[in-house]
Order: sequence, then structure tokens, then C-alpha cells
Amino acid sequence: MNFITNIISIMTKYWKVFLVQGIGYTLLLSLIAVAGGAFFGSLMALAKRSKLKILKLIVNIIVEVIRGTPVLLQLYIGVFVFPLIIPKLSSMPYIYSVSIVLIINSSAYVSEIIRSGIEAVDPGQMEAARSLGLSHKTAMLSIVLPQAVKNILPALGNEFIMVVKETSLASTFFVGELMTAYLKVKGYTYLTMECLIIVGVLYFALTYILSKILKAWERSLKAHA
Repeated sequence: MNFITNIISIMTKYWKVFLVQGIGYTLLLSLIAVAGGAFFGSLMALAKRSKLKILKLIVNIIVEVIRGTPVLLQLYIGVFVFPLIIPKLSSMPYIYSVSIVLIINSSAYVSEIIRSGIEAVDPGQMEAARSLGLSHKTAMLSIVLPQAVKNILPALGNEFIMVVKETSLASTFFVGELMTAYLKVKGYTYLTMECLIIVGVLYFALTYILSKILKAWERSLKAHA
């Protein structure tokens, strides 16, 4: 009974820390990562289809390194190495370095999603566009990519949900997301298990709601296709 009472007491007193700060920063980091990842991932996907072998090689190496190393390791590099390369970061809150790392990480995965989406488009679409006199660039931007976007939206939605969970690693640098909220409230109350249960329920609720919204959006797109 005390366990339930403690949870209610914690939520009553610290709900702003969990719901406003924790979920707010978690969603902010996730949106930044996926938006930046979609932009740079698109460029990387197009670069992988380039005729320049050196460009393709560089992008492939970047993607494989990012996908082959832990996110936490990348965050450590971003927080402690990036400021040596970009001195201005050393005077900024860790959330800037963390955001850059999450964008880079998301870009690698999104580039593969976009690449597979482009390859799923019937090659005849490109051939037909070229036969009508369109340049390769115009055909890609006007004909192929719009069709590819419809194919990859569900996968991008899943990437967003994955990033929401990955932001928990940012608590290592106390940037304000849900796991940072847990650390704060645990420090105030000395109630570890109760705080973990609250954060676990919030993560589940957040990802569950987002997944339902994304599925509804996907059904709407199919209905209007």
C-alpha cells in the first residue's frame, strides 16, 4: 500500500518535472533528431546513388560506423570531442552536442530507409521521365522521391519512436529528458523503484500514443492514395 501511496505522492508533488520538463525535452530531442535526420539522411541517400565512387564510399563508411557503434559511445564523443572541433560548443549546454549526435545517428538510419524507399519505386518511372526529356535530377525530385516518401513514412514513424526511447541515454549528461527527470526526483525523494515505475509508464504511454497516431496517419494516407 505504501508503494502505491508513494507513487501518488511523487506524481502529485513532482508532476511538472515528469510531464512538463521530462516529456517536453524528450519530444523536443526526438523531433530535432528525426527532422535533422530526415534532411541529412535524404542527402546521404542521394549521395549513395551518386556516380561519384569516392562520395559513395565516404557516405557508406559514415553509415556503417554510426550503425556499428553504440549510441552512448557516440554521445560521449559528441559531448567531449565535438567541443574540441567546434570550440563554441564548449560554452553551450550539453543538449546542443547531444542534439547533434542524435541527428547524425538518425541520419544514418534514415538514409537507409530512404534508399530502400527509392529502390522500391518502379525503375520504369525514372526511364519514362527521362524519355520525356526530364533531367535525372528533375526526375528524381519530381517523380521518384514523392512516390518514395509514401513508401517510407511508416518506417520514419518507427524511427521517431525509436529515437524517443534512445533519448533516455542523454540522461548521462543531465539534459532534462525523462530519465533526467527520474534522476532528479529520485535525488529528492530517495525512492528509486517508485520513480522508475513512473518513468516506465510514461515512456510506454508516450510511445503507445505516438504509434497509434502514426498508424492512423498511415491509414489516412492509404485511403487518399
